[in-house]
Amino acid sequence: MSPTPMGDENGRYSCVEGAIRVIEQSGLEYEVGALGTTIQGPADRLWPLMRELHDATLEAGADRVMTHFRILEAKDDVVEASMADLVSRITH
Repeated sequence: MSPTPMGDENGRYSCVEGAIRVIEQSGLEYEVGALGTTIQGPADRLWPLMRELHDATLEAGADRVMTHFRILEAKDDVVEASMADLVSRITH
């Protein structure tokens, strides 16, 4: 989510934090990074979650939001690598 503004008098990143609260409530595995957030879960839960995250930034006070996301899904519905696997490959 790239909200404008990113925050308000309640906090520098309050609009982004609104989306992160929705992710926390989803129960899916996630990792917040400096320039983005990674969420792992079944595609049928991720697609509607993306809309919820978009809406959450607006509800948190953003005037507008541009949403960028990438979904990795294997044809046989089995993803070969978890978030931890992918990160460990680049940090070792």
